[in-house]
Amino acid sequence: MTAAGTNAPSARESELLEAAYTYALGHGLAELSLRPLAAAIGSSPRVLLYLFGSKDGLIRALLARARRDELDLVDRVGRRARGRGGDLASTALELWRWLADDAHRALLTLWAESYVRSLTEPQGPWAGFAEATVRDWLELLAEAQDVGERGSPEGVARRTLVLAVLRGALLDLLATGDVERTTAAVGLALSRAG
Repeated sequence: MTAAGTNAPSARESELLEAAYTYALGHGLAELSLRPLAAAIGSSPRVLLYLFGSKDGLIRALLARARRDELDLVDRVGRRARGRGGDLASTALELWRWLADDAHRALLTLWAESYVRSLTEPQGPWAGFAEATVRDWLELLAEAQDVGERGSPEGVARRTLVLAVLRGALLDLLATGDVERTTAAVGLALSRAG
């Protein structure tokens, strides 16, 4: 529910959420403080609290906004995967190209921060974020598998392995910025994952 008591956010709420999201991409969420955020986006802490209910409510809204970006990617790649059918490695390489693109570094850094916070603060505003993102990506990878393989224990294990490779390489890439090395490692792992 929004401050106005409806399901649809007001134009101002949407505008402030987008501005806060841009701010979060540059500054992260771990040490988010309402006063500097409000000053940076042309609002006030009072307005943010009114619109989002609390700081935790704002963080939940920002995580939902980040997840929309993630789900847009999943949907785009998923449509192509459904068109190819049964090509897990190609789908994973396409995902990796997107993950390794420097243009997405801020979003992915925010994702990594939120993923870890979801694990360390399971009752906080990050609750369920990590689990939901794992489910999203495993569903996408399942769409890239042959129908007969999807439900098999081996099929589940293969896509879990692919997800682990992508996630591990992403964390390495975020820490080091070494696109060439991590891309080579992803390619090698995917060629062996079958």
